[in-house]
Amino acid sequence: MPEQITRTTCPYCGVGCGVIASRDTSDPTGVIKISGDPDHPANEGKLCSKGMALAETFATSHRLTHPVIDGTAASWDDATSLIAKQFQSTIEEHGPQSVGFYVSGQLLTEDYYVVNKFVKGWLGTANIDTNSRLCMASSVAGHKRAFGSDTVPGCYEDLDSAELIILVGSNLAWCHPVIYQRIIKAKAVNPGLQIIVIDPRRSITADNADLHLAIKPDGDTLLFNALLRELHRRGLTDTNYVRDHVSGYEEAIAAAGQMDNEDIADHLGISLDDLNRFLNLVASNERTVTIYSQGVNQSRNGTDKVNAIINCHLATARIGKPGMGPFSITGQPNAMGGREVGGLATMLACHRDLDNPTHQSQVQRFWKSPRIADKVGLTAVDMFKAIDNGEIKALWIMATNPVDSLPDADSAARALSKCPFVVVSDVTTRSDTLSYAHVALPAQAFGEKDGTVTNSERRISRQRRINEPLAQARPDWWAVARVAQKMGYVQGFDYQSPAEIFTEYAQLSAFENNGCVDFDIGACADMTESEYNNIRPFQWPLIPGQSITPSTQQPIRFFANGHFYTPDKRGRMIPVTSGTPGNQQLNDQFPLILNTGRIRDQWHTMTRTGYIPRLMGHRAEPFVEINPSDALIHGIVDADIVSISSPTGTTMARAMLSDRQSPGQLFVPMHWSNQFSGNARIDTLIEAVTDPVSRQPASKNQSVSVQRFSASTYAFMLCRSEPDLTGVTNLEYWASSPVEQGWRIEIASSMSISELTQALLTIVYRPDDQKDASDLSQLEQVDYRDGKTHRIAWFKPSERLHALLYLAPTTVETSRSWATGLLKNQFNSHATRWQLMAGRAASDQPDKGAIVCSCFNVGDKEIANAVKSGTCASTEAIGQTLSAGTNCGSCRNEIDVIVRRHNTQRETSSHYS
Repeated sequence: MPEQITRTTCPYCGVGCGVIASRDTSDPTGVIKISGDPDHPANEGKLCSKGMALAETFATSHRLTHPVIDGTAASWDDATSLIAKQFQSTIEEHGPQSVGFYVSGQLLTEDYYVVNKFVKGWLGTANIDTNSRLCMASSVAGHKRAFGSDTVPGCYEDLDSAELIILVGSNLAWCHPVIYQRIIKAKAVNPGLQIIVIDPRRSITADNADLHLAIKPDGDTLLFNALLRELHRRGLTDTNYVRDHVSGYEEAIAAAGQMDNEDIADHLGISLDDLNRFLNLVASNERTVTIYSQGVNQSRNGTDKVNAIINCHLATARIGKPGMGPFSITGQPNAMGGREVGGLATMLACHRDLDNPTHQSQVQRFWKSPRIADKVGLTAVDMFKAIDNGEIKALWIMATNPVDSLPDADSAARALSKCPFVVVSDVTTRSDTLSYAHVALPAQAFGEKDGTVTNSERRISRQRRINEPLAQARPDWWAVARVAQKMGYVQGFDYQSPAEIFTEYAQLSAFENNGCVDFDIGACADMTESEYNNIRPFQWPLIPGQSITPSTQQPIRFFANGHFYTPDKRGRMIPVTSGTPGNQQLNDQFPLILNTGRIRDQWHTMTRTGYIPRLMGHRAEPFVEINPSDALIHGIVDADIVSISSPTGTTMARAMLSDRQSPGQLFVPMHWSNQFSGNARIDTLIEAVTDPVSRQPASKNQSVSVQRFSASTYAFMLCRSEPDLTGVTNLEYWASSPVEQGWRIEIASSMSISELTQALLTIVYRPDDQKDASDLSQLEQVDYRDGKTHRIAWFKPSERLHALLYLAPTTVETSRSWATGLLKNQFNSHATRWQLMAGRAASDQPDKGAIVCSCFNVGDKEIANAVKSGTCASTEAIGQTLSAGTNCGSCRNEIDVIVRRHNTQRETSSHYS
């Protein structure tokens, strides 16, 4: 059969996986199949659960399809004319610093380049920052302090040859699953490979570690200073490398302090044995890779943490060589591309420095721009403060959702409500930020966009168009160029294609470079459109004269032989003081530490993944992980609804008791927005405290309190129509998630059972269309009440379940995995309908339990039963029997945990029998 194949790149995390999208052109349904690209060096054919579900994001529901001005549909011409007029008049009246741009690691490099060029070269301000400020700005600042440039020294191949891999502040198994599976594969090939996880929380990643150090929050600098001092004491630093290529060694050693290991262990909250084991493992394994992510970066001293890690690698020359080096793993698909084009308020394009007059001159002369930004602009948190106090009067937001993702998120919302002119470019109408837009622009979504992205190992890959753009959706670079032209800047923005932008960008990277700047892709400067369309993934630098055919490209590493990008070409060890681990703001009112993060199957604020049933099956509602000892103190039991408060707000979530969480600490995911929950925007709790160097917010160490919410009524509901609960009052807690053929809703309310039942009838009888309205008039209702509970089911004439509602004065006890499958069933008899009133599956319908494997819809009870029966004694056997874990592999760690737990129970039972 004829097949259309498109090789593209995943739009989720910074791993940068290659994707193959295939379509049978003879199939009238146009179904697209997604698989990993076996020829892409980043993933070698592997994809995670989110990547495997990419085709399901192509659905057109909730798409922003045309420009909107003040709530009314408009043309592109009218919208871009209004934007140009408003920005021009604002600048004329208040100066260029009165406008701001807040962009995103979701943009392609070509989009990023054009908007950065427009703002810094034509508007003359550096007030453009990106949501990447929230995830990796501390790495940028740490790199620049140590290397003189924002250079990631190593590459993924180093993981294959390492002897020791240290994961710091990274739940790699959930947040970067493909890289984690690569490490597990390397350990299978080389059982001597040791894995250390440094994380206050015992994440899924820690389960397969040889050593887990559950240090107190913000203890990383103290730990790595202790390591540096120990390496120095044992004579394991590379004196020749330091002598020839590094400065600041003595100062860094002195700053590391003199505290003995017993006191250090006590300050970190770990055992002395574990600390010594960590020090010995690093001392005895030269090929060490230190991977770090948000737990390091999202801190009030994140830059110091980064430099404490890099100091250890510089002192031992464990950098730029196979199997060794510090490695920052980014969170977004094009966070690196944004750094390369100068998308941050602190940078110029192509790794030129904003505060360097020579670099300013180079960029301005290349662009032939009327001006160039010559001072650092407002970074993310400060930009929204400036909006709030009236300094910024016109703002353009692209491909991000700051009302949910910025710290002190309610303040961000308040700032937008006060801003005289807000433009939002997005693909969806279901973004909490969109409601503040005076002008909304329909951007192209993944599968429609065409351009490049750069992953965490400096590898540039193409994102290629799979589908034709929906309705009036346009590229972000195109929208910016149209506005620039309407402001009179025709020269410099008359682009016809992304290839034209990319080659200009490549030319700038090589312009007057001569090896002075690390980022150089000058080999692509004369690339034809055909070459651009067919280019394969490559690592930079790729300097003029080198081949742009990367099939034989060897891994590119930096700094093994020195040549840093500092004025004296020497790497710099930065003296950093350790500080005090923990949270010094804890008090009787806010006695607990909140840590925020991501979960396996969700992405950012769920505008894509939140509408995919199999991705929502793993964790269907917001939750707070709490240690059982803390739960006991606060009168909380498993599955209670709890309120979490900080000085800036209050949110609500479902309690999940777990000894993964250290006593005194909580973990809550950052994904839920007002689109999927009533009161779960976790970043409303995070105070706007930033690192003084990187200006990155601290999201991992917030003082909070927790309290059980005593609801009068709890409800579990299924319905075919997407619910709109925004108009229902007194729903203190609700969370909705899609299931096959409908929606699942969890509710906790101060209303009585009868009051809540009446309020929810608006959901039951809300039609999706006119045909549905006629069906709803003929619904048959089955109703059961006892002294405490009320259960109702509504059936359509087609004998399908239309809605189901269980209400109780305590948490509704029913199997969610069983219930969410009911919308697919036929109920053609009175008996089968009344069976639902029992609230549980019939004996011939086994309960699969909470979903573990999203790819094959396998639950924890199914896995546990297979182990307990003796059928499966290993994760491999579970895969052979149930298929779980055999596709993307993202769930293998969780399967390992279940298998080990029930194998232990079987062995214990056998011993005592």
